[in-house]
Amino acid sequence: MKKIIKNIFKIFLLLLVAGIIFIAWANYSIKKDSGPFVSYNIADVPEAKTGLLLGTGKLLNNGTPNAYFYNRIKAASDLYKSGKIQYIIVSGDNSTKDYNEPEDMQQALMENGVPKDKIILDHAGFRTLDSVVRAKDIFSQTKLIIISQKFHNERAVFLAQKNGMEAFGYNAADVNKYAGLKTNLREYFAKAKAYWDLLFGIEPKFGGEKIVIP
Repeated sequence: MKKIIKNIFKIFLLLLVAGIIFIAWANYSIKKDSGPFVSYNIADVPEAKTGLLLGTGKLLNNGTPNAYFYNRIKAASDLYKSGKIQYIIVSGDNSTKDYNEPEDMQQALMENGVPKDKIILDHAGFRTLDSVVRAKDIFSQTKLIIISQKFHNERAVFLAQKNGMEAFGYNAADVNKYAGLKTNLREYFAKAKAYWDLLFGIEPKFGGEKIVIP
């Protein structure tokens, strides 16, 4: 019995080490591959018909404004006003009646001077993979400027390029390290999950009919 327990413990340790190595490798690889395609400088971003604004809630769990949300809105508005993009797909979670990231983003963009007819809603962007792949499969976009914080853009640009898209990232301002500690920690696992999804051919949760962007 002791020998069986010992062997199980060895297997557990091996799996744990393998998991840690995989997470570290995935993070290094994604950052290295996407690094040349993400920037904080609008001048570095090429022109494209469409930007993809990745969703997040406008409020934190404690009811205070979410800096990630408002920094992304500013970045998307600035990118549109610069003439680099003509339309913005706002892609986020609308899984419940009282939680609607796309409409919250649409409203915030309009308050920042982006015309309503230049904003396209994607209510099925439940994950970054869904948002990126749906931009291609549903909205027929093969070139995108993705808008989010740098850590998120790295993963999104990587996923877009691996799905046959020409993708670049415009980085919104980050939040302070203390406020973003939990998010940045979670991102290490999210990057590993991105590789896992590619390896196993995971697809978006929802499809749908194609939507034409003029």
